Amino acid sequence: MAAQSWLSESVLGWSIFTFILVVILAFCWVYIRKFQSRQESEVVSTITAICALAVALITSALLPVDIFLVSFMKHPNGTYKEWAANNETRAQIEDTVLYGYYTLYSIILFCVFLWIPFVYFYYEERDDDNLNKCSQVKNALKYTIGFTIVCVVLLLIGAFVPLVAPPGQNSTQWEKVQYLFEELGSSHGLPALSFSISSLTLIGMLAVITYTAYGMSVLPLNLIKGTRSVAYERLENTEDIDDVEHQIEKLKSKCVDGRPLSSRDRRNLQDLEGKLQVLRRRGRHLEIAERNCCMKVGSALRPFKILLGIFFILVALLFIVALFISNLDKALHSAGISSGFIIFGTNLTNPLNELLLALQPVFPLDYILITVITMYFVLTSMAGIRNMGIWFFWIRLYKIRPKRTRPQALLFLCMILLLIVLHTSYMIYSLAPQYVMYGSQKYLVQSQMPSAGPTSGNTTSGISKICDADAPEDQCTVTRSYLFLHKFWFFSTIYYFGNWAFIGVFLIGLLVSCCRGKKSVIEGEVEADDSDFSDDEYVH
Repeated sequence: MAAQSWLSESVLGWSIFTFILVVILAFCWVYIRKFQSRQESEVVSTITAICALAVALITSALLPVDIFLVSFMKHPNGTYKEWAANNETRAQIEDTVLYGYYTLYSIILFCVFLWIPFVYFYYEERDDDNLNKCSQVKNALKYTIGFTIVCVVLLLIGAFVPLVAPPGQNSTQWEKVQYLFEELGSSHGLPALSFSISSLTLIGMLAVITYTAYGMSVLPLNLIKGTRSVAYERLENTEDIDDVEHQIEKLKSKCVDGRPLSSRDRRNLQDLEGKLQVLRRRGRHLEIAERNCCMKVGSALRPFKILLGIFFILVALLFIVALFISNLDKALHSAGISSGFIIFGTNLTNPLNELLLALQPVFPLDYILITVITMYFVLTSMAGIRNMGIWFFWIRLYKIRPKRTRPQALLFLCMILLLIVLHTSYMIYSLAPQYVMYGSQKYLVQSQMPSAGPTSGNTTSGISKICDADAPEDQCTVTRSYLFLHKFWFFSTIYYFGNWAFIGVFLIGLLVSCCRGKKSVIEGEVEADDSDFSDDEYVH
């Protein structure tokens, strides 16, 4: 009976994960095909982008499953279910989730350090017409070896360099931290992988600060403000064309009698002709947009977009408040930098954490909410990359635009999302630390109460409490995600300061987005720097 109950609970958890997997694959195919260049699309780059994006989303979907499984080991009253009463059974379930994490993280390492760089450099080499297929493969492998060496170095550091954290100021709390470190095992293979993933997570933290923080501010405000009127934009564009044509005719009139134009006038004429070409292309795009049925449907859905934008901005503000309270809690109640600002449970009231705990009695609202939070981070990251493009410091490498994105840009996009997803788990832990650590688990506390009746004495009764740092170790199971996040204390320290930077960038992005006006209905489709060597395609 216990075995059947355990099997049914496991099947339920993994069935949800399988359903999410199918949805993720369908979404990835639609998303990549939407932005993919129709002229430069290739089978290999398309499959690589879809698979890499799917791996990123699947990894993010594993966190709700992790929380679901540890929570379902117990009854609402705090006692273990019959199938989970055995320590070996619980360990087997925990190991299954842990191996799931390491499998997906190993795939991420393979994608980031080997597969995506190889495909990227292969298509970069295609620009050289003098190279054949064999030479393209050789050159791509040559550049990919550099990424592979970095991966090997990270694995060696994680496997052989001693990473013992210094003693904390609070010995009792630090003993708990050490226990969590040791719980993942002492083999060299898993710490090596963990160190490599944590190193990539630092890069993901920079991407989260840059793209996710901006996406959380720009996405809601774009929905609320909407776009400019197509008819007004066409009228404005026509006036600009007339003005530029008049300036061109004025310049050309200077050489009617055969006199050559000065170098300054020639430069001005060249600039005006380039501007006129852009305006005419812009006019064609606006004409197509005005006839597009999707634009008419979007206008009809305008009230819904406003409500959705208001909801998104409220969610973003809730996240920022929860993140601020969590970081403040760590600053006030942790052992400091030497312990990675690790705390157990919450000492300050965190609204998001309290909301998740309040939803526990109504299954499966809390799991739906944690899934929505996870996907919200991914979608806002996509929105941030979509609006900003892909930059290397102050140099814009690629633009992400529907039906005109080059294969290299899509590969960059997927690599950035892979790195962002690695950091998303820590962000969600920062938003709801107690819930991510224990889920909806409760434990029994034995208390002595005076007996009511003719006989004097005390009776022992059990009171259920939500799992926290004070719970006995054998009464509450910590999620594998939490243990993985805190494998190395110094990474947790860097993540802590990264959260402050995230809050600052979000507030700056919110201020900038509020000051900007409505965006064009063809925002990003036509730009002055478009050329045959960029990712632009003319609309036919």
